[in-house]
Amino acid sequence: MVNQLNLFGGIYQNKRVLITGHTGFKGSWLALWLLGLGAKVAGYSAYLPSSPCNFQVLDLQNKIKHYENDTRDLAALRRAIMEFQPEIIFHLAAQPIVKKSFKEPRLTFESNLMGAVNLLECVKDAPCIKAVVVITSDKSYRNKEWAWGYREDDELGGDDPYSASKACVEIACRSYQFSFFKNNPNLNIATTRAGNVIGGGDWAEDRIVPDCIRSLSRNEIINIRSPRATRPWQHVLEPLSGYLWLGRQLIIEPTRHDGQAYNFGPDNKVIQPVSEMVKEIIKHWGQGNFRQETENLEQKECTLLKLNCDKALNELHWRAILGFEETIKLTVDWYRRFYFGGVNMFDFANSQISHYVDKAAVENLEWTK
Repeated sequence: MVNQLNLFGGIYQNKRVLITGHTGFKGSWLALWLLGLGAKVAGYSAYLPSSPCNFQVLDLQNKIKHYENDTRDLAALRRAIMEFQPEIIFHLAAQPIVKKSFKEPRLTFESNLMGAVNLLECVKDAPCIKAVVVITSDKSYRNKEWAWGYREDDELGGDDPYSASKACVEIACRSYQFSFFKNNPNLNIATTRAGNVIGGGDWAEDRIVPDCIRSLSRNEIINIRSPRATRPWQHVLEPLSGYLWLGRQLIIEPTRHDGQAYNFGPDNKVIQPVSEMVKEIIKHWGQGNFRQETENLEQKECTLLKLNCDKALNELHWRAILGFEETIKLTVDWYRRFYFGGVNMFDFANSQISHYVDKAAVENLEWTK
């Protein structure tokens, strides 16, 4: 078993790390992993996004410093940063649901764009901060339904409010980088794009995996909107390993990676239709059925969106390692343990991290050395 403290070059041991959006699905997994890496972790978030909530399931409120406030509140965010004095920030706080962005477009733009701008304002005035990794989305790209993956220098955009807001965050980060951060050798920033991240502990509304699990746990038929739509399904630990490795690179090799954007996505073999993903979930759950519901043509989601991750491979020596079936199995195993296992979920989630790390070490990935 790999010693977690040595991962990512040991860079996170005793580092003060702030996560915005730490009560969310990805943020809570990131907080958990950082604790295992020996970091001193704080989180800043406005609310618990679901019930149940992975943040509470893992009992993280008793294991990290917890700031409960909104990134739209500049004064509160500034106070938290001045008090905690973070060295590294991972910015995940956002309104993350596409369907909700149609119902509340203004909230989506305020939360996603102005929340990020407020963070950048605080970073500009906080000399303690050495590296910032801003997490946006694969939906930052203007989707042209290409058969090939989007590269980091492809056109940004988005027809729905959520996608457009994430493209705006990318543009804002680039603006701050070249207007304020470029000549600061002690501060380095990068953005990341990933999508269709799945794994245990996600109970968000209007996401296919949580919808499946809710239905299965109630012995109900699963309703799916777009069974033929294909997605690059990836387990949450895959992009998180990329975010953590990028954070390390910003500290160690800032001139190579500062101001850059990076895609973190799975191998093409993991890109599967929604229907195949649902069938795989049902197989590992042990029972269940699904049916197609009527699509809302005015709010139709894209049928194909995938990323080209050659830049992460060539510059960071990062790549995803999990296949489609293992990605689904890890996800369903987590939920089955939660609903039926009677186990300590903090320990079980850590065991999944250890499993992933050991597999990455066998693959000889650089971040495990």
